Amino acid sequence: MMEKSVQTAEKCQKILKDVFGYDSFRGQQLDVILSVLSGKDTLAIMPTGGGKSVCYQVPALLFPGITVVVSPLISLMQDQVSSLTENGVNAIFLNSSLGWDEYVESVQQLKRGQVKIVYVSPEGLLTERMQSVLHDCEIPISCITVDEAHCVSDWGHDFRPDYLNIISIRRQFPNAVCLALTATATEQVRQDIMHNLGMKNPAVFIASFNRSNIFLEVRPKKNADFQIKQYLYEHKGDSGIIYCFSRKQVDELYSELDKAGFSVLPYHAGLTDSVRAKNQDLFIKDKVQIMVATIAFGMGINKPNVRFVIHYDLPKSVEEYYQEIGRAGRDGLPSSALLLYSGADAHKIRFFFEEAASPEKSEFLLQQMLRYATTRKCRRAQLLSYFGERFENTGSELSPEDCCDICAAGPVPESDTTVPAQMFMSCVLRLKERYGISYVIDVLLGSKQERILNNHHNELSTWGIGKGLEKNEWFEVAEALLEKGYICKTGDYNVLQVLPKGRVALAKREEILLPVLIHQKKVLNMHEKTQQKPSFVLHKKGEFVRNCSPADLELYNKIKEWRKTQADEQNVPPYVIFGDKTLEELVQKKPRTEAELLNVFGIGAVKAEKIGSSILRILKDN
Repeated sequence: MMEKSVQTAEKCQKILKDVFGYDSFRGQQLDVILSVLSGKDTLAIMPTGGGKSVCYQVPALLFPGITVVVSPLISLMQDQVSSLTENGVNAIFLNSSLGWDEYVESVQQLKRGQVKIVYVSPEGLLTERMQSVLHDCEIPISCITVDEAHCVSDWGHDFRPDYLNIISIRRQFPNAVCLALTATATEQVRQDIMHNLGMKNPAVFIASFNRSNIFLEVRPKKNADFQIKQYLYEHKGDSGIIYCFSRKQVDELYSELDKAGFSVLPYHAGLTDSVRAKNQDLFIKDKVQIMVATIAFGMGINKPNVRFVIHYDLPKSVEEYYQEIGRAGRDGLPSSALLLYSGADAHKIRFFFEEAASPEKSEFLLQQMLRYATTRKCRRAQLLSYFGERFENTGSELSPEDCCDICAAGPVPESDTTVPAQMFMSCVLRLKERYGISYVIDVLLGSKQERILNNHHNELSTWGIGKGLEKNEWFEVAEALLEKGYICKTGDYNVLQVLPKGRVALAKREEILLPVLIHQKKVLNMHEKTQQKPSFVLHKKGEFVRNCSPADLELYNKIKEWRKTQADEQNVPPYVIFGDKTLEELVQKKPRTEAELLNVFGIGAVKAEKIGSSILRILKDN
């Protein structure tokens, strides 16, 4: 048995190199593949960019029958089929984007056994026509792969009811092994996936959720449009996505950035299907650099060279946030994720809770997101802990400058925060310890929200006394008081209480030192000890290009331009020809023969034969 497993692993390794041009499997890829090939139902949770597609594509080339891949988006299917075809793999997609003649021809290829992988949507899979096609094939269905499998769970952030019906297809093809793949899944979501897909005692593989190439950052939202423009100037020439909460916000920000001369397009459900498809296509093909979008954009986007993701507004959950920032740096090169945070965003999100199936569940997910946005410790550790993963950065894996904004800025020195701390704790007591952080801060800032007026809390002595600080700064004070043990959260609704340490500090008017960075105004009647926030440490980007010699930079641009021309001629994204990592290795290694070309990342035998002579000519002429 062991010998057979070794032989299978060797076959997988050969396919990986010959077809896809990769020297070795990453992480748990091979373990997942061997599990699938053994006929065992398998659930694999891997971060975006972790190589999930290889986990079904390699087995598909070894299975005797067809691999059916259930994928949520037409654009993703098209990308995957283009990439597989470029590598010499017979793959098709069956969806509404095909003309009738194209559809019939693809079905005939499938029925004749000329196709190894077929992509379908969950909606299309359930049609009588599709089921008839699958049952009429000359060769059997060997594997049913469910991509973006978190969509099967109503605890997942992209729940799709049609995914619940996939189990009926599984029952029609009981001999087909099932592989479920997703980038984000808490324990609850994992249980839902296994149950709702009818997986039989599946093998479960959970890779690290740590995307070490993505720099994590949260900035207080102040004059957001200006902040966005400044960030884009810092990342000039990079491809990126900006997520907004609403269609209106997308349109306004797009208009502002377009007028400022940025290469940008909008994307949201209010645009026509044709406009959305056109805008997405231009972005994927690197003809537009920046997409301003609602969360309607992005699931399954296979573009590997997205260098940054910006959240203009707070996401509704950590899973949604993680899925969206995962669209940056799929090629493993340095990338960034920026969240602009304002406590007011939470109120916008809560406004829609009444429409949610479970407001309590929605509030729980939002609270976890708020914890991440307001944490004063390593953001990477906070993010990974949500998924049950422990992260302690000793600097051996990631330097502080590459980890997150908190680590890059270094430890925050303690400063005299006595007055705002006294104000906050006094307000908690005046409210009889019945409310959470957001409500306390609203009272301190003198909010005239209906619930505050109805409760007569505008009549409290602490109402409006905190206008010397901004809302984000009050959140910093609150988190610091929690960490130092002056206050605590209690119950399901995180109601604040003042602990004995806080009561003593108030009674004795003790000096309170907290590690916070706030712009303390004179209205607080404080000493002039204000510390300025450290300037942001710009995360390294474009390091390869910056360090190139003039000759290598010229070669880099020549190959990049050739790639763009080839992509335009074939009407595919440039990364289908090859990705940026391959481009960099071509410049570094400068292969002179086709055999040497095979030692470049991402170039297999078929691709070397297809593009080798052209690439080698460019290298020789340079």
